[in-house]
Amino acid sequence: MPNIIEITDFDAPELDIYARLTENQLLNRHQPEKGLFIAESPKVVERALDAGCTPVSLLLETRHIEGEAREIIARCGNVPIYTAAYPVLRNLTGFPMTRGVLCAMRRPPLPSVEEICRCAKRIVILEHVMNPTNVGAIFRSAAALNMDAVLLTSDCSNPLYRRSVRVSMGTVFQIPWTYLPTEQGNASLELPVGQLKKLGFRTAAMALCDDSVSISDPRLAAEEKLAVFMGSEGDGLSAETISACDYTVRIPMSHGVDSLNVAAASAVAFWELGKAKETF
Repeated sequence: MPNIIEITDFDAPELDIYARLTENQLLNRHQPEKGLFIAESPKVVERALDAGCTPVSLLLETRHIEGEAREIIARCGNVPIYTAAYPVLRNLTGFPMTRGVLCAMRRPPLPSVEEICRCAKRIVILEHVMNPTNVGAIFRSAAALNMDAVLLTSDCSNPLYRRSVRVSMGTVFQIPWTYLPTEQGNASLELPVGQLKKLGFRTAAMALCDDSVSISDPRLAAEEKLAVFMGSEGDGLSAETISACDYTVRIPMSHGVDSLNVAAASAVAFWELGKAKETF
């Protein structure tokens, strides 16, 4: 029997997860084992459940109990299901809910870099990518276009922030990811580049430099294991990271355009660099 609770009190503490806690409070850096995230929309919740994530509670429109959320409710056991009409939920959360379903879930433990890379042939590394929309879009492209994993520096926007999860359409639960260890005070990827080389990867920095090679350069396609580095929305990759990589790579532009948004560039790069993966 579903544990359905009609919302009558906006200030009820059990609704803090949806109405009052910030993304950083949900993340709970000091006690990561207690960290939570919010999955939004039935499709995203389904993908999180498929990946083994543990639900804590659901918040949904009353009309979805026997509609779009019916299968999700059946899979979530006896967790509390808070429900109300759409206008009430909009006032509670402060944002329009995508297809009227939110699910609070426990954050799964992250694998090590070695675990991520063990069977991977094409991976992407993000340096200082702060926009959660871009992070979510990059994950979606990585999952769709033959990348095996995503690694991030600690200053990147967290892939399990609500907006990242939603923009990714739940692919953050389908492609392995973790954070790279970096020295305190060292924002570059110079040391992680060396770590990946020890794990058998050749490294490619996406950057506009005089010595850049085209994304279609056959040497890139010929690499059995390739790690692609992508930088922040404004400054791109650090000079130290670019210098440490085996290749510097550019996407040829036309009409005087100098570069693409990092999310758009990721889709182009993954398509081109992932095509050769299946030949190995």
